[in-house]
Amino acid sequence: MVCLILAACGEAPSSQQASAAAAQAGPTTYPYRITTTTGMITDIVRQVAGDLGDLHGIMKEGVDPHLYQPTRADVANLSQAQIIFYNGLLLEGKMTDILVQLARTKPVHPVTEDLFESGEYVMNTPDDHYDPHVWMDVKGWMAAVKAVQRRLAEFDPKNASVYESNAQTYLAELEKLDDYARRVIASIPRDQRVLVTAHDAFNYLGRAYDLEVRGIQGISTESEAGVKDINNLIDFLVERKIGAVFVETSVADKNVRALIEGARSRGHAVRIGGTLFSDAMGPGGTYEGTYIGMIDHNVTTIAGALGGEAPDTGLNGRLSGVSH
Repeated sequence: MVCLILAACGEAPSSQQASAAAAQAGPTTYPYRITTTTGMITDIVRQVAGDLGDLHGIMKEGVDPHLYQPTRADVANLSQAQIIFYNGLLLEGKMTDILVQLARTKPVHPVTEDLFESGEYVMNTPDDHYDPHVWMDVKGWMAAVKAVQRRLAEFDPKNASVYESNAQTYLAELEKLDDYARRVIASIPRDQRVLVTAHDAFNYLGRAYDLEVRGIQGISTESEAGVKDINNLIDFLVERKIGAVFVETSVADKNVRALIEGARSRGHAVRIGGTLFSDAMGPGGTYEGTYIGMIDHNVTTIAGALGGEAPDTGLNGRLSGVSH
């Protein structure tokens, strides 16, 4: 795939040539072509670029970015882009080499890596890997919106004021979402404020909204859960009397069901509290297929399943109805 990229782009220039070209590059006609990777990144760019960008998102609903293999069509899409945004922190693990190669010839921005400028925001795992699931904390994703705004303004300075206006409108909606998430999660009884999921995609949500978070797999779904990992979590569920665990739309549910069966064999009933969006949003064209709808669904589902108070139709009354 890297060879295909280089063939599509021509001989790669030196880093100095690439830097100079990037500084001079910018759209001469509108809308200019933008390519993005995950749905969450696509949604930010759509909100900030508005009609100025012709947006092409690669990963759709239900796609696991940790395992995603780029196709020839994706390579063509990336090659034709004038500017590219992706999550970074190795979320798009199998695309990373391609994105790094493309950064030698055009503006390519790993959005979450801009957040290192915000100090200690980005989380590390116990084995010292960066956690890429930044979008689970709405405040963190607001910083990502500002990063996209800055990068678009650098690329297209004559429309900087448009990007700023679009970003401010969107940030106001995200403030409301953050307030709602904080309120409904806080309504969960303290001893039940525990989120158990298929993999470790929710640590930012836990830190932001005061939830204890446990995942069967690590931060990447490439890691495999062992029998010991599952048994340790079963012990935890039984000892803490946790009544609900959660499956994810982009991860197989077999390990979560193994938890339920294991707890049942020890005399403790655990149910599936709902399905959460972790590494991918809902179907395109739906409310849950937006970042706001994704987080609204998640926190509403979590709060309702763990004994908190949240309206079934969520913050904006647009959820299709959350079952607990």
